[in-house]
Amino acid sequence: MPANRQVIVVHYHELWLKGGNRRFFLGKLIVALRKALEGIPVRRIGQPSDRILLEFGEGAPLDQALVRLARVFGVANYALARSTDRDLEAICRAAWEEVCDLPFATFAVRAKRSDKSFPMRANEVERRVGRYLLDRLAESGRSVRVHLDEPELTCRIEITSDAALVYARKLPGAGGLPANTAGRVLCLLSGGFDSAVAAYKMMKRGAHVSFVHFYGAGARPGESSLHVARELVRHLTPYQFTSRLYLVPFEPVQREIVRSAPERYRVLLYRRLMLRIAERLARRDRALALVTGDSLAQVASQTLHNLVAVGAAARMPLFRPLLGEDKQDILGVARQIGTYAISAEPFHDCCPLFLPRVPALHCSVEELDAAEATLEVEELVRRAVAATQLERYRWSAGRVVPVEAVRATSAGHSPSA
Repeated sequence: MPANRQVIVVHYHELWLKGGNRRFFLGKLIVALRKALEGIPVRRIGQPSDRILLEFGEGAPLDQALVRLARVFGVANYALARSTDRDLEAICRAAWEEVCDLPFATFAVRAKRSDKSFPMRANEVERRVGRYLLDRLAESGRSVRVHLDEPELTCRIEITSDAALVYARKLPGAGGLPANTAGRVLCLLSGGFDSAVAAYKMMKRGAHVSFVHFYGAGARPGESSLHVARELVRHLTPYQFTSRLYLVPFEPVQREIVRSAPERYRVLLYRRLMLRIAERLARRDRALALVTGDSLAQVASQTLHNLVAVGAAARMPLFRPLLGEDKQDILGVARQIGTYAISAEPFHDCCPLFLPRVPALHCSVEELDAAEATLEVEELVRRAVAATQLERYRWSAGRVVPVEAVRATSAGHSPSA
């Protein structure tokens, strides 16, 4: 690595915990880094010791690279580093250039040698560079001291086989596990705040999330929820690079429930039918489980009794990653990941359609089974699946592009799509 070339140093999150599977997770992380940086000239990806070095080509837009890396799961932190010659004088100069304009009252220097042939031990590099910085700071009139335990700023030096890397401005990574390491799930995406956050949390644990959205016609022109669902999927796709969105017209199912079932059970039966339809699509999608944004007791349909009674309709595992979360915590994550503004847009949610005047709060499985006995459940599921449209999205060179839109019943299902 030539001196004076800027590189980005990437540190892993929890990959070192994975024992014999570490190579698998590290390989997936490197694949994710390549996909995230597609379109930006990356000259080389190196793996000295317990970190990854991204070396960029001439004129690479490093500001864009830093923004994209913020969405790569598996990254603990990353930093734009100065590459310099492997001699102490050059390292001291690079360290001063890195820290001179930064505000801090205490600092420390931390050095690491991935190349043990470097003639100076890491602790000696720390002492020599620290003394140099302290002197230069004093000369510039700044009252700064060394604090080894809790410094406000840490100047880090990494000695590699062909250059020294110096950096002091670490950026927090997305954490979690690399994309596409935990299997596929299907998330019921309402368009609201909760389900998008639930999908994000599953992605963060390495799951690849497909989406199913149930929509109505809208109370007024332009109020359908389709635009919100599509925008949420576009926004979440960069975390996992590809996404599928199944769009299910649900109003015909709702009208049949309204016509045939007791009023107080309507919303719970809506949700049961949604789970059954989602399960049918999930099996075609080769998904291993369903995901919802349910939060315990947040609304009438999410009391513990009702969650159990509704969930009994699913034969596949049903994950509810937000079950014990407070609403304000969910909204905080939505703001953090950028889905809040999308979910806050006005749209027509299909669940409140034909809302019962007095909804059931504490249903049993047996009560809902009896209420469903008046419905042709299998036929309703079949019709809904037959009417479902599938849209595919892909992250490509810094933006999300739609790949295709087809009837779900006619779509091929490649595991990588």
